[in-house]
Amino acid sequence: MRAERTVRLVVFPGGFNWPIWVAQEMGWFARQGIALEVTPTPGSVFQLTGLIEGRFDIAITLIDNVIAYREGQGEVPAVGPDLFAYMAADTRVFPTLVTLPGITGYADLRDKTLSVDALNTGYALVLKAMLERGGLCPGEYRLESVGGAQERYVAMLEKKHAGCLLNSPFEGLLRARGYALLDTAIAVLGKYQGQVAAARKAWASANRGAVVGFARAFVSAVAWLRDPRNREEALAIYVRNTPRADAAAAATAHAILFDPILGFPADGAIDPEALAKVIELRSRHGSPPKALGAPSDYYDPTFLAEATSGESGRS
Repeated sequence: MRAERTVRLVVFPGGFNWPIWVAQEMGWFARQGIALEVTPTPGSVFQLTGLIEGRFDIAITLIDNVIAYREGQGEVPAVGPDLFAYMAADTRVFPTLVTLPGITGYADLRDKTLSVDALNTGYALVLKAMLERGGLCPGEYRLESVGGAQERYVAMLEKKHAGCLLNSPFEGLLRARGYALLDTAIAVLGKYQGQVAAARKAWASANRGAVVGFARAFVSAVAWLRDPRNREEALAIYVRNTPRADAAAAATAHAILFDPILGFPADGAIDPEALAKVIELRSRHGSPPKALGAPSDYYDPTFLAEATSGESGRS
């Protein structure tokens, strides 16, 4: 067992943290010399400003947030010029536009309010592109910042907004209550890189072993979750870590999050083409307008390469 160093991780609450729960319960972070300290974030502003200011070491966040705050296009003035991504930490399933019962088309969203995490980062840009494709122009709808997926889900339960973008398992839970699944982002964007593991270059360079060890344990947990032999134990871990979840909800989430084709990438690799789509969308909707870099400017694959070529996270 290696001497442990504390790594402060900040995440959005939700089932997509399943690999983290597995690696914690199995002791795989500890075997990489990591004492993981996890903080749930209420939204991207808290998360990204905390990462920039050094209150957190690693964030699981949308790569659009990384680019936005690196380029001075974030929701608040904080700028992190050395932010970068090093591993994919999400499924290949795009978010779904979930709306109140009775809404059957984009026209029904005219003059309505939809909720987002932050107004100018993350899935807000995806939602703007979807509404534009659906025939709605800026000014014909309102966006309200309420926080991450958990917060948007609760707001939808309380019917405070006409719709929002949600990933699994939240959209399935709302559909079961009669809410409408109006559209999917994939129909508008095709490829789009979602959540990633991100850090500051200065911290990552000084703590390369911790970054590599985190990636190694995470990828090992994804492989374990994708193995059918571990399904029952995996569902039990989900239920233990998800308030009010039962085995049926866990099974639904597992089928989506670890689908062989559309689920978490087994190798943890960031898709440069999908990242290019994020940059394209930010170039159109980001504020203030500015020229952005190439995909390779925002991620460093060497940490993941070292993690996946070395020892297993379960060793």
